[in-house]
Formats: sequence, C-alpha cells, structure tokens
Amino acid sequence: MSLLIKVCGVTDRKTAQVCVEAGVKALGFVFADSPRRLHAAQAESISASLPPGVLRVAVFRRPSQEEVANALEGFTPDLIQADHEAVLSFRGVSTLPVYREHDHTSPGGGRFLFEGPVSGVGRGVDLARAEEMARLGEMVLAGGLRPDNVGQAITRVRPFGVDVSSGVESSPGEKSPELIRAFVAAVRAAEERQVRV
Repeated sequence: MSLLIKVCGVTDRKTAQVCVEAGVKALGFVFADSPRRLHAAQAESISASLPPGVLRVAVFRRPSQEEVANALEGFTPDLIQADHEAVLSFRGVSTLPVYREHDHTSPGGGRFLFEGPVSGVGRGVDLARAEEMARLGEMVLAGGLRPDNVGQAITRVRPFGVDVSSGVESSPGEKSPELIRAFVAAVRAAEERQVRV
C-alpha cells in the first residue's frame, strides 16, 4: 500500500490540481492563524473540484467548539485535524489528532499526525521519537519535510504517511508546483527502496 501523502496549506485551485495530478491523497485547508489561512467558502470552492479518494482536511490547532462550528457551516471536510487535547471534545466528525514531540501523552492506536511544537514553520522533528510513535498506529509524519530529506525520514521512521507544507513552498503560503512534484517523487522513490530491501 502506498504511503499517504498530505499537502497542507492549500490556498487555490491550481495548487490543488497540481497535487491531485502528482498523486497526493490528502489536502489540508488551514483555519488556524497562518499565512495559509482560508475562509470556509474558499476551502469549499477549492475542494469542490477534487476527485473521489482525495481527503479534504480542515486544519486547526486548539480550536473552540465555536470556531469548528463556524468552519463547518461553509465547508464539509472528510477529517478535522487538531491537537489531540482539542479533538477529545469533537462529536460526530472524523478526526486526525495531532501529537507533538514534547507531549507526554501517546496515541492509543488509530491514525494520527506527529510533528514538532509549531506547525507550518519547517522545523523538523526528533526522528528517534518519531520511530517510537510510528509503532503505535497509523502515524502521519510532519515537520520540516522537504523533497531532499523526506526519503531519509521514510526509510528510518517507516510512517503510514507524510505531511508537508512549507517544504514545498517558494515563499510562505505560496506552493511551488515543481517542489510538490519533487516531494511526491521522493516519497515514491523511498517506497521503491523499501520494497526492494
């Protein structure tokens, strides 16, 4: 089974199309404070053109119930991503809880995302800790991944999936089609190496 590739911080249809054509299977639409922040109507407009099988993820950090409710009035995601403490209060929605390398709590299984203290700034995570976390469930690895280092991270950590945002940008909030394609190619090359081992 292919690794799940998620591109976070998509802000326009052109980028979404590049992602789909490259083989990305999850797109993150950011509702937290960020240069990539969208309104619900923008996220809905962009995601309306996505084909079946591509996950639409509403990305928060530690949102209030009101913030989530406001976003869901205009956007219907497949998953809500937020720090694991916040996710505990969500009802009736599928979630992707985020665990950070400084957390003292670990997931009890299922699918989750693991990254550093701050999202979207390109800071890498402790790969030794990520290796441990990857044994606990379907871990999506995030934090500082780029086309030039994602292969090494996959080989070491063996995650369920990988998540990238700033690592495929030409400037904050501006995704580069070339870097998106290079990232996906690097992930698939790492998968091929794993198959041959």
